[in-house]
Amino acid sequence: MIATKTKQPKETLEAVVVRFVGDSGDGMQLTGTQFSDTSAMFGNDIATFPNYPAEIRAPQGSLYGVSGFQVHIGSVEISAPGENVDLLVAMNPAGLKTNLHAVNPGHSVIVDSDAFSKKNLEKAQYESNPLEDGSLENYHVIEVAMTSLTKEALKEVEGLDNKSITRSKNMFALGMVYWMYNRSTEHTIGFFNKKFKNKPELIEANTKVLNAGFYFAETLELIPNSYTVAPAKMAAGTYRIVMGNTATAWGFLAAAEKSGLELFLGSYPITPASDILHELVKHKHFGVKALQAEDEIAGITSAIGAAFAGDLAITTTSGPGLALKGEALGLAMILELPLVVVDVQRGGPSTGLPTKTEQSDLLQALYGRNGESPVIIIAASTPSNCFNYAYEAAKLAIEHMTPVILLTDGYIANGSAPWKIQSVSEMPEIKTKLIKEAKETWNPYDRDEETLARDWAIPGTFGLEHRVGGLEKNKVTGQVSYNPENHEHMTSVRAEKVKRVENYIPKLKTEFADEGDLLVIGWGGTYGTLYSSVKELGQEGYSSVGLAHFNYINPLPKNTEEVLKRFKRIIVCELNTGQFASVLRMNFHGIEFLQYNKVQGLPFGNSELIEEFKKIISK
Repeated sequence: MIATKTKQPKETLEAVVVRFVGDSGDGMQLTGTQFSDTSAMFGNDIATFPNYPAEIRAPQGSLYGVSGFQVHIGSVEISAPGENVDLLVAMNPAGLKTNLHAVNPGHSVIVDSDAFSKKNLEKAQYESNPLEDGSLENYHVIEVAMTSLTKEALKEVEGLDNKSITRSKNMFALGMVYWMYNRSTEHTIGFFNKKFKNKPELIEANTKVLNAGFYFAETLELIPNSYTVAPAKMAAGTYRIVMGNTATAWGFLAAAEKSGLELFLGSYPITPASDILHELVKHKHFGVKALQAEDEIAGITSAIGAAFAGDLAITTTSGPGLALKGEALGLAMILELPLVVVDVQRGGPSTGLPTKTEQSDLLQALYGRNGESPVIIIAASTPSNCFNYAYEAAKLAIEHMTPVILLTDGYIANGSAPWKIQSVSEMPEIKTKLIKEAKETWNPYDRDEETLARDWAIPGTFGLEHRVGGLEKNKVTGQVSYNPENHEHMTSVRAEKVKRVENYIPKLKTEFADEGDLLVIGWGGTYGTLYSSVKELGQEGYSSVGLAHFNYINPLPKNTEEVLKRFKRIIVCELNTGQFASVLRMNFHGIEFLQYNKVQGLPFGNSELIEEFKKIISK
């Protein structure tokens, strides 16, 4: 049975932010994903932010074991997962305590009152029960005995143990939220039928609990009416919700098809990059060859071998893995082979905050290798454009015969957004330097006059035999050379080859203002929040604030200095201590770069940015 709303909602909202929180075993990621997918199918624009602990099963009820999923849905453009939560669904006291700060007074909080036992309150370090001591009087609190009601709904379902019954309570919460925001349960019930097709008792249980939550909300006096968020006006096309890591994998699949090359992934699992490996493994029918290597070094060196053999070669990792791959990345650079290294950044250093986001690998990507070892560096900026920049990374690596580091981060890799499905036939051409037949005269380091890219010869082909290795090569023949002048020449050529990429990437464009009082600069995954913050400033009358967001880091766009000089003040916003600001200072002397930095494992919030921007403008 599918629950659907029968009466008209009393209020229409432009946008709403919902956050689900509970123990890591409470299914908050699944609950949030289902609400997101259902809203997307309804036609809303969305942005999500999963936030979960590093431990697979953190101590139940602990503050650091809280798992959360935030989704921002709207009938208007949504570029960030939101800052002020309209509805908080807290499955236990720890979830309430760690997330209540995000809810504005007067907004709604749904809690599972069964979870507010003395033991759980102590684990959450509450001295008294917040449901009884008046501390929540400024919020619209909806107390629901979800655990008890879930057990009641499933008392006649056979084949379920007590643990399975209790775990279904997240669907009760989801049913309530579906009623509150005028959503149908149809999509989620379809999900149950697919996921549990061999376990009919789980299909029945989850469906019953979902509907029980839906109808309970309809009869609850504490929820006098429901709301609706109308479909958003989006460009015509076919859309689907996609996570950043999935989009990255698909971008490489598209590049392999467009270039006519087979795709090879050599990788070692690491949070938060592992999902790229998981996704590509599913696509053997597209000719994908995926190797789960024994360590990070084996992952990249296997990819280098595949590149030598003529494959589109990829390796994926996060910050600690990029450190381990440094020597081999230098090898790929000196061999001048196409290779893409994906670094899904996380909080560091060392193991750091493995499930939290950060932008602290930029300088490592630029300089984390011995010797003069420049490589192309680009950065995706939204979950959906991870597809485009994965494709672009492959294109640049193949056409310029040099490694490319693609930077994403935990925020956009695990986040999701609508993605307009693209046809490979409409995507930019990828021209390979691959030669499969002998030429009359050929040398391994013959170069294209424009790009300086060398030929890509398949090993074992008669007439194309050549040496590779980490030792310096003769500038023409590729033989080992210790000649000082030759080494200097090759060092300069490899650097110039990367620099000339600036002729093949888009010029830097500003949004909102082309010149004026303040230029906000960002790069990578901070785009959504920076965009919405500058947009809000413009709506408040600050029309001379522009946004310049960088997706190309090395080389920088050719017109960067020209853009910078059109603004009186410049502020660089990063989720690190100022790495890109340092890069800009090194490249553009005489220009002052202010900084706004955050290193908390969390993305920027709109209010903190807007406050900072207004301070600068008022000076």
